[in-house]
Amino acid sequence: MKNLFFVGTAGSGKSTLVGAYRQWLDDSGVDAIVVNMDPGADELPYEPEIDIRDWISLGEVMQEYTLGPNGAQIVAADLMAVNIRKMTEVLSTFKADYVLVDTPGQLELFAFRESSNITVRAFGKEDSMLVYLSDPSLTRTPNGFISAMTLGALTQFRLQLPMINLLSKCDTLSEEDEQRMIDWYSVPDVLYGDLLDSDTNPQTVVGMELFKAMENMGVFGGIRSVSAQDYVGMEDIYAASQLTFFGGEDNDRE
Repeated sequence: MKNLFFVGTAGSGKSTLVGAYRQWLDDSGVDAIVVNMDPGADELPYEPEIDIRDWISLGEVMQEYTLGPNGAQIVAADLMAVNIRKMTEVLSTFKADYVLVDTPGQLELFAFRESSNITVRAFGKEDSMLVYLSDPSLTRTPNGFISAMTLGALTQFRLQLPMINLLSKCDTLSEEDEQRMIDWYSVPDVLYGDLLDSDTNPQTVVGMELFKAMENMGVFGGIRSVSAQDYVGMEDIYAASQLTFFGGEDNDRE
């Protein structure tokens, strides 16, 4: 089984996309299961085969450790590593082509805690990749776009996994805004020019330095637009995963 870890900032649409992509895979005859790794999720737009909430209750963590919601989320993120063997034992009972992992809503709880590396290794690092969602509400300006791309690059650096970049909720964007953001990622000179056109202020200066750092690291490339609402971009996610795991060929299924 191959693992797709869906990551992104809170509100970027991870859970909704996981549900839509699961449905698209089912309709395409590809077997997939879903793992919910967010112990704080109240409701989910899908029925997970494996749910961290079966082992960790955010309410119980708050009560036991006398913590507020934010502190409890941090403790719960670390407790995931403690319970990871139980999860992988259940995971081993399934046979599927893909495992879709819905990570916690707060990006930092997954990307920047050591428990995330433990989780990825337990699932199988060589069989894993990241699906990074950029929220268009945060990426409409050049500085906002660079901030989102920096977070994505840091997440990939932390976890050391292949990654596909997605511009989520493209159904909420005009064609002009969508194309501009795609151009920013695929043609760095366009983003550089828009940064220069911005007002010269400390934020813009920082953005320029981050832009240069990302360009030097080779972060720029391709970004795909996706919409869970309209099922746009599902083929792109599948093609990227096939390319990563099988060199672009369809994997053999029993």
